[in-house]
Amino acid sequence: MKLLLPGTRQLRADSTEDYDLLFAERWRAPWWYWLAGLILAVAVAAAIHLGYPGLRAIAPYVVTVPLVVGLLCWLSRVEVRITVTALYVDDAELAREFIAEAMPLSREAYRAALGPGFDPLAFVVRRPWITEAVLITLCDPNDPTPYWIISSRHPAELVAALKTKLPMK
Repeated sequence: MKLLLPGTRQLRADSTEDYDLLFAERWRAPWWYWLAGLILAVAVAAAIHLGYPGLRAIAPYVVTVPLVVGLLCWLSRVEVRITVTALYVDDAELAREFIAEAMPLSREAYRAALGPGFDPLAFVVRRPWITEAVLITLCDPNDPTPYWIISSRHPAELVAALKTKLPMK
């Protein structure tokens, strides 16, 4: 069973786990971040090049625009994947056997979870443009991390994929 949502994609081509994929979500920066970033880059470049003729007038644009594009691409690189055996968030991997409970967090609950009662040992991967999340409680006695908080545009679907039964070993 594969649960692929609109706006998600298959695993990378170099992965051998494609047949195990239960959920995939990529956290791309929204279009208004791109627009605002490019406007800011052009404005900064224009302010720098004022008064410089010729080639020196182009240099700020050649530096600032690719810098902003690179930053936004880097921010959009995070991918959440759930396979039959593990949860992958960017470079982190969590075996599903160590997941005690998973629950979606609303915007308010997400804000409260990251507030004053936040456990500093928790593993958090978030992006500011994603307003909901999933709280995953762990049951690994060898890991001091009490829980993971992961941003998600589709928290209910992510939790449903985490709650699918593990295969018998």
